Amino acid sequence: MSWDYIAKIVMIGDSACGKSSLTLRLTDDTFSEFHDVTIAAEIGSKVVDLDGKEKMKLQIWDTAGQEHFRAVTRSYFRNAAGCLLVYDITRAKTFANVQMWLGELRDQADEDIIIMLVGNKTDVGARQVETEEAQKWADENGLAGFIETSAKTGDQVLEAYSRVAQQIHANIKTGKTNIKDKRYGVRATTTGGAQQLNLDEGPVKKGGSTCC
Repeated sequence: MSWDYIAKIVMIGDSACGKSSLTLRLTDDTFSEFHDVTIAAEIGSKVVDLDGKEKMKLQIWDTAGQEHFRAVTRSYFRNAAGCLLVYDITRAKTFANVQMWLGELRDQADEDIIIMLVGNKTDVGARQVETEEAQKWADENGLAGFIETSAKTGDQVLEAYSRVAQQIHANIKTGKTNIKDKRYGVRATTTGGAQQLNLDEGPVKKGGSTCC
C-alpha cells in the first residue's frame, strides 16, 4: 500500500501497560495474553487514512518500560513526530508515573511532538484511574488528547493512532511541522511507499516473557 507521509511514533509508559499489545493490535489485529518483554525498542508499521485523500505510514517504536532500559529507550524519543503515552487503568502507579515519562520525553523530543495520553485495559473491571482524572491531567499538561483503549478487544485502538496521525498531518498543512527537517520525525514520499525514515538507530531486541 502506498502512502503520502511516513512518521515516527514512539510508545512510552511503564512495563506491562500494554504498549506492545496496542502495537500488535494495530499492525496485525491480534492479541496475546503473554509475549516477549521489549528490550530497547521494536518497530511495527501501519498505514492510516488521513482525510480520504492522503495516507500516512506510522513507523511505531515500541519502547521498553523497565527502569534498567531507561537510558537506552530515551535515545529513541528523538526525532519522533508523535507519541502514545500509555498507562494501565487498573494500576494507579502506572498513571502516577506518566508525569515522569512526559518529562523524559520532552527533554529529548521536539517541542511540537504530538502526545496522546492512552489509558489501556478498559476490558478489565478493576479500574483504579478515573477517566475524568486522566482527562484533567492531559489538559493541564498540554497534551494533544486523551483516549481509553482495550488492546484485548481492539476498542479505540485504531482511533488512538489515527488521532495522532491526523494532528501531525494538520501541523504539516499549517507549516508548523517542516517535513524537510529530520527533527520533526516525518517525511513526505513520492515513491509510492518505497521511502523509509533514516533514524540511525541501533538494533531491535526482544527477550523474556510478560503479560500484555
